[in-house]
Amino acid sequence: MLPDHLAPGLRVLFCGTAAGTASAARGHYYAGPGNRFWGLLATTGLTPRQLAPEEDHLLPGFGLGLTDLAKGVAGMDREIPAGAYDPARLAALVAEWQPGVVAFTSLTAARLALGDKALNAGPQPGGFAGSAVWALPSPSRANGHFSPGVWQALADHVRLRP
Repeated sequence: MLPDHLAPGLRVLFCGTAAGTASAARGHYYAGPGNRFWGLLATTGLTPRQLAPEEDHLLPGFGLGLTDLAKGVAGMDREIPAGAYDPARLAALVAEWQPGVVAFTSLTAARLALGDKALNAGPQPGGFAGSAVWALPSPSRANGHFSPGVWQALADHVRLRP
């Protein structure tokens, strides 16, 4: 559905579960009405200004990348077939590009990729294909329990890394 946005030396590779319906229709990541992703990047200082979804291709210039755990499908998490998730593809991508952090943009994506149904938001022990791992609360407007604190903690962590 959506192409990966990658470059050498990424500070953070953001990984969602799959493209949402609005994102797939518009051809850009986190394009659904009310999605907090782009605002969070700006308010946490990961980008110098709020980008529009149509500017998603600019993220590698800020040391940030984008991908999804399931490619070629779109919809809400509950609509994605279990077989569409491909942690092995993600692991190969991470091993090749070696981002400093893999940040899952939902607990569902993190749980599916890491195989840990009980993990909570925040930094995760171990790593993923050689990169540090963070699990973030989904920025989707459908997430009624959203809190930006973990997003800010990730941004602070990234700024402190050499």
